[in-house]
Amino acid sequence: MQLTGAEIVVECLKEQGVDTVFGYPGGTILNVYDALYMHSNEIKHILTSHEQGAAHAADGYARATGKVGVCLATSGPGATNLVTGIATAYMDSVPMVAITCNVVLPLLGKDTFQEVDIAGVTMPITKHGYIVKDVTKLADTIRKAFAIAREGRPGPVLVDITKDVTANTCEYEKMAPVEEMPSCKYTKEDILKAVGLIKASKRPFIYVGGGAVISGAAQEVRELAQLMDSPVCDTLMGKGVMDGHDDRYTGMIGMHGTKASNLGVSECDLLVALGARFSDRVVGNAAMFASRAQVLHIDIDAAEINKNIKIAASVVGDLKEVLTLINKELSPMEHKEWNNHIKELKEKFPLNYDKSVLSCPYIMEEIDRVTNGKAIITTDVGQHQMWAAQYYKYSQPRTFLSSGGLGTMGYGLGACIGAKVGNPDKVCINIAGDGCFRMNMNELATASRYQIPIIEVVINNHVLGMVRQWQTLFYEKRYSQTVLNDSVDFCVVAKGLGCEAIRVTQKEEVADAISRAIEKKRPVLIECIIPEDDKVFPMVPSGAPISEVFDATDLEKD
Repeated sequence: MQLTGAEIVVECLKEQGVDTVFGYPGGTILNVYDALYMHSNEIKHILTSHEQGAAHAADGYARATGKVGVCLATSGPGATNLVTGIATAYMDSVPMVAITCNVVLPLLGKDTFQEVDIAGVTMPITKHGYIVKDVTKLADTIRKAFAIAREGRPGPVLVDITKDVTANTCEYEKMAPVEEMPSCKYTKEDILKAVGLIKASKRPFIYVGGGAVISGAAQEVRELAQLMDSPVCDTLMGKGVMDGHDDRYTGMIGMHGTKASNLGVSECDLLVALGARFSDRVVGNAAMFASRAQVLHIDIDAAEINKNIKIAASVVGDLKEVLTLINKELSPMEHKEWNNHIKELKEKFPLNYDKSVLSCPYIMEEIDRVTNGKAIITTDVGQHQMWAAQYYKYSQPRTFLSSGGLGTMGYGLGACIGAKVGNPDKVCINIAGDGCFRMNMNELATASRYQIPIIEVVINNHVLGMVRQWQTLFYEKRYSQTVLNDSVDFCVVAKGLGCEAIRVTQKEEVADAISRAIEKKRPVLIECIIPEDDKVFPMVPSGAPISEVFDATDLEKD
């Protein structure tokens, strides 16, 4: 049948099973929005307050559901406003398709009003980018974009379409999405070498990254830990793969990882890295990371092998598939002495905080208790992000959504909206700092417009907390531009944007505030006032080996 390019865009979205898109209209993308209007009963459109919010919402939707997130924007500033969200998705391997429209083909490259080479701008932060100048190539391009976004190591793909293409017509034939077969990059010898290293180890440690979440390998990881009789740590992106209540679980590794994880990895003789990229925030001083261990690296992306850390063996392939094969080759092992040592480290160096005052760790523990650990937690970036990772017990993957690689302040609120749209039956809570909340607080208007019942918890210490922590510890308390103690009233702002608001100043008020917010079934902001000098511990100084992890107790000794 003959369809316009705009109608083809919508039909291709329907082909791919897209039920929700996030975006903001403008001149060049008007034809697409007109076509969406005609299919509003099939594809829900969420109008965000800013295009960056649309990108973060598509990202949160994708992370929480495992589907491809979709965002839309017009040309020029509309498209460039997506850039931070696209980069966030790229750094954390999130499947997303960003569809933008550009000026008509005859005006392309002539500095036309609202013209930007968005494909060129986003080239370093996408898996692939397309400029569609011919309507006959539009359908296949969109199909390829979705396939690329999903396959292998996922990531964002940009499709930029000239406005005349959305108006032109051509023959369209519906096609079912082709199931991508994972490319087998490993050999039987790779599997056997990995098994051999595991069997020979006496002090193994498993290090779980975000690839385990993406692969859906939680069950296989837990089975491997049991077969190996091994302790397990995770990265920020690997939360929920290992049940946070499991005795084998030692907590997060890295700059703000637990002492048990950091010291244990520093002492192990085999480190099994699962879907992890050895980020600088994890390894600290790379030359001294896991220096007593052989490293077995299993990852779908061959480019990550030997990139940051020299390894003894690797298996390149889908983690779920690889672990299924490895687990079949293993018999139950026993490392009683090693596990007792790790248990002693956990008991000797537990996470700890001042329980006499209202604090973010206490708030996270109360959120965990009130929600029975079943909420989806999104975060912005900073101290609150680390506390949310440390003190909430994640028991399932895709329940902790955070900007790990790019560290995007303002990410969480849009992501929480996307997560809630994708999981309407789950409680979705964003943990934000007051500095982050200022970045994208306008998205509360999006939540109120559609009555999306998210909960925005603002941890307000009236400072840029993480930067201030560094200034306190390493810059002799020179608090340059990190004090936010002004007259902005977040509760008034929230109410002005159509949401309910609760202010919490005492520990005794936290549980009731959370329960009330959940019961309201509409967007609610909870502002929690905490001391300005609370710090995230443990901590590893930048560039130091993770074995040099310290906490408040160590500082008191000094």
